[in-house]
Amino acid sequence: MTNEATQETEETTAAASSAQEQPAAEQPTAQATPAPAEDTHSGDVDFGAILEQFEQEQATFHVGQLVDGKVVGVSDRGVLVDFGYKSEGIVPAEEFTAEDGTLSVNEGDEVQVVLKAMHGGDGPPVLSRNDALSRRSWDALEKAFLDGTPVTGNVVAKTKGGLRVDLDGVEAFLPGSQVDSRPVYSLDSYLNNPIEAKIIKFSRRRNNVVLSRKVMTDEVVNAQKAETLSHIDVGYIVDGTIKNLTEYGAFVDIGGIDGLLHVTDMSWGRLHHPSEMFKTGDQVQVKILKLDREKDKISLGYKQLQPDPWSTVIEVYPVGAKLKGKVSSVTDYGVFVELESGVEGLVHVSEISWSRRAQSPKRMFNKGDEVDVQVLGVDTEEKRISLGMKQFQDNPWDFVDLRYPVGTRITGRIRNITDFGAFVELEEGIDGLVHVSDITWAKKIKHPKDVLKKDQEVEAIVTNIDKRNQRLSLSMKDLTPSAWETFVSSHRPGQVVRGKVSRFTNFGVFVELGEGLEGLCHISELSDERVESPESVAKLGEDMDFKILRIDAAEQKIGLSARAVGKDDEPVVDTRSYSSEAKGGMASLAELANISFGTKAEEAPAAEAKPKKEKKAKAEAAPKEETPEAAAEATEETAPAVSETSSETVEAEAAAPSGEAAAEAPESAGDQPEPSAESSETESQSA
Repeated sequence: MTNEATQETEETTAAASSAQEQPAAEQPTAQATPAPAEDTHSGDVDFGAILEQFEQEQATFHVGQLVDGKVVGVSDRGVLVDFGYKSEGIVPAEEFTAEDGTLSVNEGDEVQVVLKAMHGGDGPPVLSRNDALSRRSWDALEKAFLDGTPVTGNVVAKTKGGLRVDLDGVEAFLPGSQVDSRPVYSLDSYLNNPIEAKIIKFSRRRNNVVLSRKVMTDEVVNAQKAETLSHIDVGYIVDGTIKNLTEYGAFVDIGGIDGLLHVTDMSWGRLHHPSEMFKTGDQVQVKILKLDREKDKISLGYKQLQPDPWSTVIEVYPVGAKLKGKVSSVTDYGVFVELESGVEGLVHVSEISWSRRAQSPKRMFNKGDEVDVQVLGVDTEEKRISLGMKQFQDNPWDFVDLRYPVGTRITGRIRNITDFGAFVELEEGIDGLVHVSDITWAKKIKHPKDVLKKDQEVEAIVTNIDKRNQRLSLSMKDLTPSAWETFVSSHRPGQVVRGKVSRFTNFGVFVELGEGLEGLCHISELSDERVESPESVAKLGEDMDFKILRIDAAEQKIGLSARAVGKDDEPVVDTRSYSSEAKGGMASLAELANISFGTKAEEAPAAEAKPKKEKKAKAEAAPKEETPEAAAEATEETAPAVSETSSETVEAEAAAPSGEAAAEAPESAGDQPEPSAESSETESQSA
């Protein structure tokens, strides 16, 4: 096609020249006329032969053809190359220019070029040296790809995920995963160095060449691996090279196969990182601990080549022995002390000082410090030794009962606050607990932090000492008298007090007499009339006057009566003994029942027994003293449920009731009997 195009171009040019000299009708004559002139001028030259030769030469060359030529000269336009054409072709000078700017070709050198363009006029053919080199390289690479032979190139740059390799002018890509059979973590060592690999992907059309060095190294490694596995077994000692270090160990090449030397198998002692003992490239001797031929996994050991120091540690370091050691590491929970090479013990943070507020071990010790320790325990199976340092100090708990006997008033600083109380530091190493129930008499505290703060200075009383468990109990509320003690010291049964209704129950109301102190007014003592529910007589939070019926020092209970206020003839019960033990501050319902409905029998002058109607009639006229029999009869009718219990509880001095009251009592009791004292007291305690 190139020859035809060239021929058509020349014919078109000749026809155009003839058309300018002659009319169109005379063109054949004009074309034949110059022939004799040429024959006359050139003699015996056969122009037909020349034309045929020219056409043959034109047919030999075409654009894109790879041709051989000789450098015939260098001009400003480029390098002139004679490749057998009618005129020399030109190659751009930069294609023969070296990096230093000089030409890399001389006149007379044989070169191979590609015909880029051929001009029909006076213009010389355009040639390319680079295209010739590239085509030759692609041909060689394609042959290597098809034959599976390795190629050699130069690594020119590192890219994302691999290396860029120059293969005689053709750029190829070598992925990082294909560099070696073993993982390569740094590719910098391959830069600007020659490398041999195989082509695993080839596409001239897409200008894509992918290399792999791993397929070559795998062949070598697999051969070495098979050779190594056939000569080793568990328990064998082999030589190897450290290939890579990780946080959990080191990979050792023992001959085509890598084994794992775990960090725990490097030393009998504590080792934080393998780099403390080894570095990449070290030659080591290891022992094969495990061998899995199917999965090609090998576990290696280094410390197994040395005797185990823990085999004799129980004889060398008996419990109680005092020795010197060197701090090997410091943690938040304690200090590891090296006793000898491969043998370490732990001094827990609680064994550093008797104080529970000991500083962090990291602030007290440094690696390499020499310390005195005492052996507290040895576990040869777990390979652990417990050590202590505080044993070299005096234990303040040995003398705590002498320094702070029970009842001592102390001053300390709150070290810590918990849900159940506050810890108060008496001195370095001694803390006491103030339970939440021992903070104040005044009110019930949900959480100690509601009234106390950390580092607050407080006063307390020592209430109990447990030297064995190193516990000391404190009380802040014992610094002041309790509300009960204050009340009983200034009140007696029969006195009238003012209180606030604090809560209701089905058997009465509780009355707040002071901060943290309550008394009970039974439902039968709220009014002279029959009361169905306490809410109908009193209101929550209402201030009312009550007469003290009884003060029970043993149970710390107070019985009250609202209906007895202003009535001097109502019975009261006094008590002759008082207790300082603060309890609930509530009256016993059984006793209140006895007070309200108990026996009113008392010794009186003998009188004749009269019928009930006659007694009621006389009672309306004027109150008279009842006989013991009549009082007993009224008691049975009024409170049959509690008569049996009342006779066993307390002796009450009761004033004689008026006739009207005596008459109404049977009717009230007959309508609905009051609850028994035993059941009332059970309800009170449950409430």
